[in-house]
Amino acid sequence: MYINRNYGLWMTFNWSKKPFIVGFIYSFGISLISYLTNFYVTIPWQPISLIGIAVAFYLGFKNNSSYDRTWEARKIWGSIVNNSRTFGAAVVAFVQGDDVDVIHKELIYRHIAWMTSLRHQLRLSRPWEHGDRLNAKYAPTVCEDYMVQLEDDIAQFMTNEEMKFIEHKTNGATQILKIQSLRLQELRDQGYFEDFRHMEFHTLITSFYADQGKCERIKNFPFPRQYASTAIWLTFVFCAFVPFGLLEIFKSMESWMFWIGPFLSALIIWIFFLMEKIGDYSENPFEGTYNDVPITSIARAIEIDLREMIDDDNIPGPTPSENGFLM
Repeated sequence: MYINRNYGLWMTFNWSKKPFIVGFIYSFGISLISYLTNFYVTIPWQPISLIGIAVAFYLGFKNNSSYDRTWEARKIWGSIVNNSRTFGAAVVAFVQGDDVDVIHKELIYRHIAWMTSLRHQLRLSRPWEHGDRLNAKYAPTVCEDYMVQLEDDIAQFMTNEEMKFIEHKTNGATQILKIQSLRLQELRDQGYFEDFRHMEFHTLITSFYADQGKCERIKNFPFPRQYASTAIWLTFVFCAFVPFGLLEIFKSMESWMFWIGPFLSALIIWIFFLMEKIGDYSENPFEGTYNDVPITSIARAIEIDLREMIDDDNIPGPTPSENGFLM
């Protein structure tokens, strides 16, 4: 997620410059051939503009739908924030008896391990997501290697036995919540809290499962490819006609003004492809690229809150941004 006030103009152009460059070369080639041969293949601008209006409406629909996916993902993690704080407060307030400090820390740490495991799972690549990740000039260089770092990240929050239990499981986050649920039952049987508070804990576990399932729904169900594919191909069709429409307008102008046509064509092409690309990079809010929901930062903020509740030591600081990006 970009956290500065605005993307810079050059930063935006650098991210999306390929359509402008290709569009300019394409338009300039058409204009040059027409100028040298005096053979003008032109298309009236009216039908091209109708196609452009239709494409613009379609891109608007796609971008709105893509934004809905991103905003829903952010709301889900907002729910995880609220439920996690409630869980931390419940642990501190409800669990009473011998060695409560150790038990508080155990339960809080296991919950942090669940968040970390979920975060890693959501960052794993899917076939429909972008493969370029964070390697551009103005992008962060802090993209985590989720396949490798997961074990290191959660080992500090779980016992060796628990690590071995989830090592070969398909969905580690699900299994961690199962362990947490079984441990809460053990504590209830040992008298650390009564039935009513145990049910409150189970309600929170249910909420965590619900939030995880909502994240997995977005992660594992792509923006329908028929809509995404239609948007890109309609944009190509419209942009292919743009130089021929502008050629009709500029062919009768003075020689120096004639060469404004390729630049304007490239500009129009760039604008439409920029709109398409913005929607394209908003479809998958957990893929680990520029405009993701910053789940690493959110999870760290939750970790700080929970560990401060139990007066823990060596609490890490907030996740820093890099080049204006927050992961």
